[in-house]
Amino acid sequence: MATVASHLLICSCEKTMPLDVPAINRGCAGKITQANQLCGLELDRFKQALADGAPITVACTQEAPLFREVAEDFPQAQLTFANIREAGGWSNDAAAAGPKAAALIAAAQEDMPPISLVTLESNGVALIYGSDELAIDAAQRLADRLDITVLLSKPGDVMPRRSNEFPVLKGTIRNARGHLGAFELAIDDYALPQPSSRAKLVFGAARNGATSTCDLILDLSGGTPLFPAHELRPGYLRADPRDRAAVERAISDAGNLVGTFDKPRFIQFEEALCAHSRSGITGCTRCLDLCPTGAITPNGKAVAIDANVCAGCGACASVCPTGAASYALPSADALMRRLRTLLQTYRKAGGSNAIVLFHDGEHGDALIDALARFGAGLPAHVLPLRVNEVTQLGPESIAAVFAYGGNGVAILTRGKPKHDIAGLRRTAGTSDTVVAALGFGAGLVRILETDDPDQLRAMLDAAPGGVATPKPAGFVPRGAKRSVLETTFRELHLAAPAPVDSVPLAPGAPFGGVNLNVEGCTLCHACVTACPTGALSDNPDRAMLRFTESLCVQCGLCEATCPEKVITLEPRLDFAAWNAPLRVLKEEEPFNCIACGKPFGTKSSIERVLAKLGEKHWMFQGANAKRIDVIKMCADCRVEAVVNEGFDPHGAPQRPPVMSTEDYLRARDGKKGDPVGS
Repeated sequence: MATVASHLLICSCEKTMPLDVPAINRGCAGKITQANQLCGLELDRFKQALADGAPITVACTQEAPLFREVAEDFPQAQLTFANIREAGGWSNDAAAAGPKAAALIAAAQEDMPPISLVTLESNGVALIYGSDELAIDAAQRLADRLDITVLLSKPGDVMPRRSNEFPVLKGTIRNARGHLGAFELAIDDYALPQPSSRAKLVFGAARNGATSTCDLILDLSGGTPLFPAHELRPGYLRADPRDRAAVERAISDAGNLVGTFDKPRFIQFEEALCAHSRSGITGCTRCLDLCPTGAITPNGKAVAIDANVCAGCGACASVCPTGAASYALPSADALMRRLRTLLQTYRKAGGSNAIVLFHDGEHGDALIDALARFGAGLPAHVLPLRVNEVTQLGPESIAAVFAYGGNGVAILTRGKPKHDIAGLRRTAGTSDTVVAALGFGAGLVRILETDDPDQLRAMLDAAPGGVATPKPAGFVPRGAKRSVLETTFRELHLAAPAPVDSVPLAPGAPFGGVNLNVEGCTLCHACVTACPTGALSDNPDRAMLRFTESLCVQCGLCEATCPEKVITLEPRLDFAAWNAPLRVLKEEEPFNCIACGKPFGTKSSIERVLAKLGEKHWMFQGANAKRIDVIKMCADCRVEAVVNEGFDPHGAPQRPPVMSTEDYLRARDGKKGDPVGS
C-alpha cells in the first residue's frame, strides 16, 4: 500500500448509493472528502485536493477520464481510482457494503509493477488464402493498403482479371508457423497461372514443398484453421466464407494490421528453474500439456516460450511447480499483496464471511456491471478482484484467501471459456482438497461458468460459507513464485482451524515426497544429478541420499532416471516434512582407499564388484590375483598403481583362432577333393 496516506474522495453518485463513511474511515487511512456529484457540481473539491499536493484516490472509475483531464494542470498529481459503485453501492445489499467499499479502495491503492511489452512489426505483406472469387474480391478491396498475394486452394473455375495488380497463385498450405510480422508457410500443389488463361485461370505444373513468408494471413478458405487456438494468434484472421458479416469484419481488421504493435509480455521465464528434462529424459510437461497456442516448445533441458505467440492465458504459470514460468500481469507477489490488503482492510472495517470473486476484465467487469445496473448487484460479503485472466491463478493465490481470513473463493469464467480451464480446474481441486483437510470446510473453491448476471448472483448466494481462521496471517509476500507458494502454504497451515500434518493429493500436484526401496538402492546418485530443484541431495562426506520435501515438485525425473527403478512418487502436502530438516533416505558405510585412506564409493558396492571380478575376469585370477587391489583404491591411487606396475591390459590369454566363412568353405572344399582313403 502507498506509504503516504491518500486524500480519499468518495461520491454517492447523485445519492444513488449509500456511503458508510465510518466503515470506510476504519479501513482507510487519510483524509476523506464526501460528495454527491464530484464529477459535476462539486468538481471544485477535486481541484482543491489537487492543489493540496497529496496523493488522491477517487472512488469512481466511470469519470476517470474527466478527472485525469482536470489533473493535467498538476503534473505531479498521483491519482488512483476505485470502483465501489458497481462492485457494491448499486446492490440490494448496499447498506451493508461499507467494509467492502473500504477494502476495494485500499486494494486499488496497492502499487502494481509496470508492464513489460513485446513489439510486433508488420509491413503489410499479406497472404489471402481462399478457394474462389471471394478471396480475390477481398484482395481487390485491400490492395491499396496492403501488399497482397492470393493463394487459392483447389480452385474451381476462377475468371482471370483484366489487370494483375497482385499475384493469384494456386497451392494448399501444409503447415504454418509464426505470428504477426513473421509468418512462415509450407505450401504443396504450388503453381503459377498461365498468362494466356482465357475463360478461367489455367495453372502450370504444380510442385510440393514451396515456402512463403508474410506479415499477416487472411484465411477465407473455410477449411481447418492453420493454428491451434487460432483466434488468439496475432496476425491470423479467419472467417467462414459463408458468413458475410464475419468476412467483412476480417477484411476491416486486416487493413489495420500495418505498423508497430505492442502487446504485454505475459510470462516471465527462468530457464534454469525448469524441470522439463535432464539427460534426454522427460520429466515435467505440465505447461506443454496446457498451452493452447503452441507458444511453448521443448528446448533441451527446459522449454522455450515464444512471447510473440503467447496469448496470456497464464495456464503455464498456474501449473509450473518450480516457478520457472510466472505470470507478469501482475507478478505472483504483487497480486498477493493486493489480496492481502483487500482482506485485511475488509476485516478491519468490520466485514465478515468474505468470499473473494476472481474475475477478468473483459467478461467479469461486464457481468458485474450488468448485475449492478439491471439486477440485485453483488452480495455485500463478495469482494471482486480483477486479474488479467482467471486461468493465471495458481494454488498460492487461492490458499492466501483462507490464510488471510477469507471464507471462500469463487472464480468467474464464461459459459464457454475463451481459454481451456483444465489447468484451472486442477488447481481449484487441489486447493479445495487442502483447505477442506485443514478444517476450513468443503466445497469452498468454486468455478462459476456463466454469462448470465442473475445466475451469477444466484450462484454467489448459494455459495457455502466456510470457517474463517481465528488467527489470520499477516505475511507480506515477496520474491519468486515458488518461494511465495511455499510461504503461503506454511502460513495456511499455521492459520488452519483444524491443522493436520499431511494431506494426500491427486497425481500431478506440485507437492509430494519420494518413496525409496532402500534394499535396491545402490547410492549411484543418478537421481541427485537429475533433480532440478535440489530436493534430492548427496553428502560429500558420507555415502548418503538425502531428501528435502518442501523442494520436491513431483516432476518425476528421479523416478525416470533411477537405473534400479527403486523410486516412486507420492503426491501429498506434508507440513511436518516441510518443517523437518533434511531427511536421510539411505546411508551406507563408505569404502576407504587401501592406499591413501580416502573414502570413495560404498562398502557394499565395492564388495559386489570385487566378488564379480575376482571370480570371472582373467585380469584378477591366477598370477594376476593381486591386481584386484586396484579396485580397492580411489581413482587417483588406481591410476598411479597401474602406471607403476606396467600392466598390459592387452595381455589376455590367447583365444582359439576364429574361423571365417572363407576358411570354412576352403576347408570343406579341400576335404571333398581328397581321394578316398588318402
